[in-house]
Amino acid sequence: MDKTKQEIINFITKKNIKLIHILFCDILGLSKTITIAANEFENALENGIAFDADIFQAILKKEVSKLFLFPDISTFSVSGHGNEKEIQFYGSIKYADGTPFEGDSRYLLQNAVKEAQEQNLDCMFATKCQFSLLEGDKPYDTAGYLDAPPLDKCQQIRNEICMALGQMGIFTKRAFHQRAAGQNQIDFQYATPLKCADDFMTYQYITKKIALEKGAFACFLPKPFSKEQGNGIHILASLLHRGKPDKEPSIFYESFIAGILNRIGEMSAFFHTTEDAYKRIAYQEIPKYITWSYQYDAPLIHIASVNEKTQPLELFSADSCLNPYLAFTLFIYAGLEGVAKQMPLPDPCNINLYGCALEETKKYQALPDTLGQAVEMAKNSTFIQGILPERVVKSYLEQKQ
Repeated sequence: MDKTKQEIINFITKKNIKLIHILFCDILGLSKTITIAANEFENALENGIAFDADIFQAILKKEVSKLFLFPDISTFSVSGHGNEKEIQFYGSIKYADGTPFEGDSRYLLQNAVKEAQEQNLDCMFATKCQFSLLEGDKPYDTAGYLDAPPLDKCQQIRNEICMALGQMGIFTKRAFHQRAAGQNQIDFQYATPLKCADDFMTYQYITKKIALEKGAFACFLPKPFSKEQGNGIHILASLLHRGKPDKEPSIFYESFIAGILNRIGEMSAFFHTTEDAYKRIAYQEIPKYITWSYQYDAPLIHIASVNEKTQPLELFSADSCLNPYLAFTLFIYAGLEGVAKQMPLPDPCNINLYGCALEETKKYQALPDTLGQAVEMAKNSTFIQGILPERVVKSYLEQKQ
């Protein structure tokens, strides 16, 4: 919802807005919020909102006790689900002198998008997001894939989530019951990488809030039940090169994908962020081998039908506990590296590698087997060290050990 500063001030007055929520996240992607009275909005825009810097202490280059959160007016939205007197923004984190804080992962993604645009590339991202609804320590229902009510007891909650998000300018494409008991999926429309990441954070917040109001708990963990299919997200990226979509495979498009495949093992700790995420790999719920295909959706990256207006690529393996800003940042830079080096795209893999003979699977690299292995690969990655600030990488990986 694009509004100018004065339009927002007028909206606050006209609608008698009482509270304003300013959102951001820590380095792991955990949501943080500061709520201010509506009459503090202009001061927040000018001077920021001071908060204790301790949550980022491992990242700070110097002794700093306070950081400042500034509302990004381009992210204005009315709070969903009946909060008619509340609005929200995502915020930019800065030092007292106004310089950006290097630990603000949203700022890092903004830089990645600018870098892509300087290379004549516009990206549009979308997500397909899974979550489980629990009642106590048990699934909310016993329904399965695409089941309808009354077997599907989650539908009303999904409906309310989609409607609340729509009120906030976050538009869904489809929602349905997934395979596991109490498991749901909501697919989102394309947006800029920054808005997609912001929307993902809002989606998690709204989902948890509505579920709680219905006496349920929304769980985004990769493996809430050991014998049931786990949760994750698919990340879709549609590329526009020099303002035109790549309707057919091109050297540019293929090199971008090759760049992601080349670095996905090193980036694994930022996409598969918990130990349970690697259980999903071990249980063959998500791809293990670093492969791609046009025709077959088991490889790590799938490219959609050529009948689409653009040819989005879809990464299947990420989990919902990621920091979307860091993950999208690395995703973009890995693709750009592929383009810069004109990396050739390997041959597609159009077979299911699970159960194949060793002679077949040994052709392909595999994702790390554990979070520990992924952390070690990230530590030794000159690519990641060259993209993210050193202290950000160190802080993130230390918290994953």
